[in-house]
This record gives sequence, structure tokens and C-alpha cells, in this order.
Amino acid sequence: MDFGLVLQTDPPASRVVSLTKRAERNGFTYGWTFDSAVLWQEPFVIYSQILANTTKLTVGPMVTNPGTRTWEVTASTFATLNDMFGNRTVCGIGRGDSAMRVAGRKPNTLARISEAMKVIRALGRGEEADLGGTVVRFPWVGPGAELPVWMAAYGPKALQMTGAEADGFILQLADLYLTEYMVKAVKDAAVAAGRDPAAVTVCVAAPAYVTADDSPEALAHAREQCRWFGGMVGNHVADLVARYGEHSAQVPDALTDYIKARQGYDYAHHGRSGNPDTQFVPDEIVDRFCLIGPADRHVEKLRALRDLGVDQFAVYDMHDAQEAVIDAYGAQVIPAVNG
Repeated sequence: MDFGLVLQTDPPASRVVSLTKRAERNGFTYGWTFDSAVLWQEPFVIYSQILANTTKLTVGPMVTNPGTRTWEVTASTFATLNDMFGNRTVCGIGRGDSAMRVAGRKPNTLARISEAMKVIRALGRGEEADLGGTVVRFPWVGPGAELPVWMAAYGPKALQMTGAEADGFILQLADLYLTEYMVKAVKDAAVAAGRDPAAVTVCVAAPAYVTADDSPEALAHAREQCRWFGGMVGNHVADLVARYGEHSAQVPDALTDYIKARQGYDYAHHGRSGNPDTQFVPDEIVDRFCLIGPADRHVEKLRALRDLGVDQFAVYDMHDAQEAVIDAYGAQVIPAVNG
């Protein structure tokens, strides 16, 4: 199983670079960041420094979207990084929840994501792409260029499109039941589209907090540090409920039931521990969606995720123990899972 580290690009950028260097030393193979131009610093500038200061780490956004930048600009940025440092980028893409809403725009449609994926992937590989009537190609991209495109998804139509069109699937939660349900939906869609389901890489992303023991006090603190995640996921879940209704046969109740007490969301606290808009998230959801507790609990759950077809676990590292979790994974968790 691969392991990734997910960070927000808060200043100073040097700290983001330092944490990703630490992650690589501890056996992580991917470095991810949020991509929301108003809330955080520009990730692609920082990727250049991460790539220059690591040797094997693959970097990318979790996730970019087709509305913030024009598609040829996104593709050119990835292709430039790959030309400078080898094929060490991956394009994670989604609807653009925070990036679009904070700028006063609606998240992108699935149809727009579908077209963007095709264009960005083709241009990043040095192939031709149609920009709405104008066919272009980057003449400076050499042979052997690659740019995998992984799609973030929860809902039935997005899962189907991921399996049919994307190179990878990003699932932002680590609940075992929902992972099994959604991975199956993606793999089934790949088969229906005539693809090899094994060709779709599965990446589960969630907060991880390693405690010294499983005392009530230690677990309570870990939950408070990770409760923000249920609120972030709740934004996407609220969109699904609005589209499909409550108790829909198309969306499992195990995903939607917990947002009934949700009152709204302020993006000023997006993805941060202590987010006041996430107090509605119950302990049960934190335990299901995240990995908390002593290292052996992490190992047990990660092995279960791997058995469900998960190829990578990406650690959301937004809490008060960033270095400690990276080091604990390097010393105790990654060797045990991959040993």
C-alpha cells in the first residue's frame, strides 16, 4: 500500500515543504495539498519546491477543479513540472467545493469534469485536445510524458464516471462499509465501460491521529482534533441529499444520516481542527471516517482497507500533532502494513 500526506498550503510554504520532506524520509510516496486559491497559497508553485527537495515523492492537488483555471493552463503546469522533475505528478480533480463557493461560484458539473479530465490528461501526455473547437497540442512535451487523472467522488453518478473515465478514485473517508460500497461501484462501472477495473487506482484519504494509548482522554482529544473532517465531508453529503433526497436508494444512509443536525458551514474554518461548524459530527462518525488510536489500531484498519481494494491511504495531517503522526507512521504503521 502506498501512503500519502495531505496538507493545506498555509504560509510559510517552507513548512509545507519541510513536512513533505519528513514524510518521504518516513516512507510516504505521495504528497498532496488542498487547492483553493482564496483560502490558501498557490499549490503548484509550492509543488516545484517539494519536487526539488525530494527524490521520489509524487505530488498533486486533492483536489483541483475545472473552473478555477483554464484546462490548458492546468495541463501545462503539470507537464512543466513533469518535464523538470520526471513524471512525478498526479491530477486529483473534483467539483471544486471550497474553491468555487468561496469565490461566489457554484461547483462544477460532472459533464464539465468529464471534458476537463480528457483535455488535461491528453495535453499533459503531449497529445492533441479539443478546446471547444480549437485543437491544440503542446509542442514541447516529449515522448514518455504521463499525467494520471484521479477523480474525487461520493455520489452514484460521480462514482460511475470515475470508474468509466478516471485513472484513479479518491474517496475522502475511511469508513469500511462505505469504502467497500463505493469501490465496488467504481470497479463495476469500469467493467461496464470495458476497462480493466484494476487499472483504476483507489486512494482513501482521511485524518489520522496516533495516540500513546486507548484511554478515554487520549481518544477524546484525538476525536476533537479530527472532528472537522466530518464537517468537510458533510458539505458534499448535503449536496447529495439535496439532489437525491433523504433515504434514497441511490445513496447509502450510512453516508447521509449524520448531517441531520448540520446548521451550515463557514469556509473560514475549512479543514481545520476546532472548526465551530462541525460540532454536530458525532464521535461515531469521527471513529468511522478517520483513523484514531494507538498505532496497532491504524494498522488493523489499514489492512482491512487494503483488503477492500485500496491502493493508497493519504493522511490528512491537519491537527496539533503533524510531525508526530508522520513519524509514528514511518516507525510503526507503514512497516507493519507493508512488511
